[in-house]
Amino acid sequence: MPYKIDEIMAIADKYGIPIVEDAAEGMGSRFNGQVLGTFGKYGVLSFNGNKMITTSGGGALVCRNAEDANEVMWYATQARDAYPYYQHTAIGYNYRMSNVCAGIGRGQMTVLDAHIAHHRHVQKLYEELLADVPGVHIHKQPEDPRYDANFWLCAATLDPSVHVQGQENAYKEVIKTAVGGAAGVIHTVDCATTDCQPNENVEALRVFMLAKKIECRPVWKPMHKQPVYAGATAYTNDVETALFKIGFCLPAGPYVTDDDVRYIVDCIKEAIR
Repeated sequence: MPYKIDEIMAIADKYGIPIVEDAAEGMGSRFNGQVLGTFGKYGVLSFNGNKMITTSGGGALVCRNAEDANEVMWYATQARDAYPYYQHTAIGYNYRMSNVCAGIGRGQMTVLDAHIAHHRHVQKLYEELLADVPGVHIHKQPEDPRYDANFWLCAATLDPSVHVQGQENAYKEVIKTAVGGAAGVIHTVDCATTDCQPNENVEALRVFMLAKKIECRPVWKPMHKQPVYAGATAYTNDVETALFKIGFCLPAGPYVTDDDVRYIVDCIKEAIR
C-alpha cells in the first residue's frame, strides 16, 4: 500500500534528509501515477519467493543516476580498487544477483501486470465476502485516487471482543515445528509467549485455519519489540504495536482461486461462530 509520500518527502526536503525508499512489497504500486521505489534517493524492491514476482531471492536497488549506481555496484563487488591485484580502501561485499536469477527475473517481468490484476481481484472478493462478518475488518485502500496499490498482501484485523473457537488454549504449547518460510529450520524456544504477541483470539484463528489447511499468519511484529533490538532507541506512538495484536494476513498469491477465497472466508465464519 503506498504510504503518505507527499508528507514524508516534504519533511525530507525541508531538512535535507535523504530517503531510502523500502518498497520491497510494492512492485507495481503507484502513488499519484508514479511507481513506488522511484521517490527517494534510492528505492529498494524485493524479488523474494513470496513477492509479486520473484527471482527466487534477492532484489533490486533503484538509483537516480549512473554515478550512484556505479558506487553501489563497487561496494556490491567487493569494493576492489583499480589495480591488477586485490586492494581495498573500503569494506565491500558480494551482493550481486547471479545472471541465472536475473534471467528468471526478466521472464517474470512479463507476468507482473497479470499478477497485480489477480491480487486486486482477490482483494475485491475478500472485501465483498467479509463485508458482513462481524468483528473482521479487511484493510482497504484509501478513497484518495492517488493511491493505487498492488494488493500483494491482503490483511485484516480482528476485534478483541470476537471469540474464536479454541481461544482458551491459545499460547498453551511451545511450537515444535518449522514456521513461516523457515525451510524446515526449527530454532527451539523455552516459552510459548513473549511480552508482545497477537491477541489470543488472533492466535486461535491462526491455529483453526491451519487445521483447515489455510495459512493465516500474524502481521509483522514491530522492530522495536524484537529482542535483538532491545537496547535500541525507538520513537513511536505504538500504533504498529496495536495493529500487531489484532492483525492477520490472508492468502492472496497467484494460485489462490475464487473458490479458495470463498472457502477461506467460510472457515473464518466457522471459527468465530
